[in-house]
Amino acid sequence: MRAEIATSTVDGNAAAGLLWDVFEADVTALIAVCGGCREGAPVAEAIVEIDEAAAIVRCRTCTHTLFTVLRHEGGVRLVVGTLHEIVRP
Repeated sequence: MRAEIATSTVDGNAAAGLLWDVFEADVTALIAVCGGCREGAPVAEAIVEIDEAAAIVRCRTCTHTLFTVLRHEGGVRLVVGTLHEIVRP
């Protein structure tokens, strides 16, 4: 998905349902640390470009793609981008 064709740009809470399908838990409170700028913030505060097929989760500080969640016929898959680590506060 390219930014210019994203249905909407929202915060990380919008990806909660897709992330639930991957982890079977609410991960929006976990801290996602960006490998690009090393800043950490709750997943709920990330920038998300979302449409019917995917959610691109970006670092709020530097906008690098942390990870992408994709819907497909067999379910949902997570593709890791510049996500350095996930920290449970």
